Amino acid sequence: MSDPYDLIVIGAGMAGMNAANKCADAGWRVAITDELPYGGTCALRGCDPKKILRRGAEVIDAARLLDGKGIDAGTLSISWADLISHTRGFTNPMPQKIEQGLSGHGVETLHGTATFTGPSRLDIDGRGFDARHFLIAAGAKPRPMDLPGHEHLIDSTDFLNLADLPRRVLFVGGGFISFEFAHIAARAGASPIVIDRGERPLKGFDPDLVELLVERSTQAGIDVRRTTAVTSITRKGSSFRVTVETDRTEEVIETDLVVHGAGRVPELSRLGLDAAGVAHGPNGVTVAEHLQSTTNPAVWAAGDSADTPGTPLTPVAVFEGKVAASNMVKGTTTVPRYDGVATVVYTIPELARVGMLEAEAQAAGLDADVRQRDTSDWYSNYRTGETTAATKILVDRATDTIVGAHMFGPEYGELINACALAITLGLTTRQLTSMTASYPSVSSDLGSILAPTA
Repeated sequence: MSDPYDLIVIGAGMAGMNAANKCADAGWRVAITDELPYGGTCALRGCDPKKILRRGAEVIDAARLLDGKGIDAGTLSISWADLISHTRGFTNPMPQKIEQGLSGHGVETLHGTATFTGPSRLDIDGRGFDARHFLIAAGAKPRPMDLPGHEHLIDSTDFLNLADLPRRVLFVGGGFISFEFAHIAARAGASPIVIDRGERPLKGFDPDLVELLVERSTQAGIDVRRTTAVTSITRKGSSFRVTVETDRTEEVIETDLVVHGAGRVPELSRLGLDAAGVAHGPNGVTVAEHLQSTTNPAVWAAGDSADTPGTPLTPVAVFEGKVAASNMVKGTTTVPRYDGVATVVYTIPELARVGMLEAEAQAAGLDADVRQRDTSDWYSNYRTGETTAATKILVDRATDTIVGAHMFGPEYGELINACALAITLGLTTRQLTSMTASYPSVSSDLGSILAPTA
């Protein structure tokens, strides 16, 4: 039997890769394994390829907004097959690049399904491995849907691999995946429908700005249906019949494609966590604040695999992986900080948030000054032809610091980072507005956005 590893990482996504490299750089003997190509959801099946598709949709939208204002949008259109090919130019080489990068740090790269057979032992496709530490960073999978015909749903990975985009596309669920892909599909010539069982989609975002997004989605040709539930899906030739119901009515919608956009859950099903004595639940491995398992001190978790207060975002996975690695190497109990993490729904335009919602600030007993503005007629939006944009900043009156920032508009996914930095560093609005920004840029709007309202 070979000597045990210092660390085996399960999952070669962003959390796992960062942790593996950090521990290997500290002199540890490290291995990493994945049953899928290296890269994880973000690089191969999520954030990165999605953003490439969005760029094509942005070009179409930008031309349409300036149609008659000096631009002739004419017959401008997306070639779906070519756009998908462009995304693969990024994703196809990625697994090899990532493996080479890990090997360059001295990490041993393994392949196969990992299953615990004891508190400090793994089986990877029939081979046994021992380690002093394990990091579970196995990512997430689409939330199981218990409805007749669920087998006809495709997930976001399948959507990103479509050779052709059909005209009729129905998205189940009112979250990130549905809205982002619906906005891409609409600009690519499809007629998307988003079915959401709640009264308000995207519940983690400011309700006023969500309403603006829904309005803008409708303008883009997206049919958003609220308080509506999908009850069954049946195939009809090459298309599908989706039965939906509201409080009062039932309707059958015919569509060419049904996409699962109802959220994701940690992928822990094949890990054999009970054999390792690792407590876990529907939100992931049960960990202490410093990311160590509460029941098996050899095991740590990060990213989608960990039950933490962090939003399931790639940047969160990255810093959780780094924090877990640092704690393992140094024997410390550093706790990740989540309050300054921005999150963005990459619709067109985008919806962004960092910090508290207005209701959360009220519940916390903060005396927050709500600085809300309609920015649709500001120069930065007039320049692009966009007619829907707004911001809402929550400022603690006692400290003049930002406790929440919410934005909907072009390039606000970048602008929100200034507020994230302010929250992270405790900067006051006076300090932020003392910066002289380049002009004309969206960043130069920040001073006016932060100014107190009458």
